[in-house]
Amino acid sequence: MNYKAAIFDMDGLLLDTERLCMRIFQQACETLSLPFHKDAYLSIIGRNSAGIEVILRNAYGDDLPKLHQEWKQNYDAITHHQAIDLKDGVIELLQWLKENNIPTCVATSTRKELAKIKLDLAGISGYFDNLTCGCEVEHGKPNPEIYLLAASRLGIEPSNCLAFEDSNNGVLAAVSAGMQTFQIPDLVEPSDEIIALGHAIKPSLADVLHKLKS
Repeated sequence: MNYKAAIFDMDGLLLDTERLCMRIFQQACETLSLPFHKDAYLSIIGRNSAGIEVILRNAYGDDLPKLHQEWKQNYDAITHHQAIDLKDGVIELLQWLKENNIPTCVATSTRKELAKIKLDLAGISGYFDNLTCGCEVEHGKPNPEIYLLAASRLGIEPSNCLAFEDSNNGVLAAVSAGMQTFQIPDLVEPSDEIIALGHAIKPSLADVLHKLKS
């Protein structure tokens, strides 16, 4: 593998966020006596706020504003004040990349203000040279725009970047950007369409580090 930079998704990849987020969403549905449309929820993973809005609007219609308010209020109450657990192998991989002078960036669909808080509370913000967020691009994942912007900020050609993702939407974005992509599935397993892309699929970032070292 020939790489000069590493670009990471955040939620579900670096931080064990997705289960927490889904649990709070489901609780919001129960509080408001609304159905929990799990398939619709899983399809929003990896998307930015605009993409999430479209999918959930189709599922919840006019109930979406009150659902979103309940969901966001309870989610922010936790994520603005509590550190989210790191996924397996995160520190070890980031430290190894740092020791080998490989620049790193986060490319997350999360809005920038919250992304900074999450990374700071988790104690890993100092590992990254740049933070690129969904609020900074017109087209969110699975469009490659966010990965292309992240690579340009690092000054590295996309083909010379490693990309790390958990979601299918994120993988489509990274592969479309021409990056050497690793997928570490979280809540959603890779579909046949995603597997056919031919990227590397690993159980954890610890397994990725083993691969890079070898």
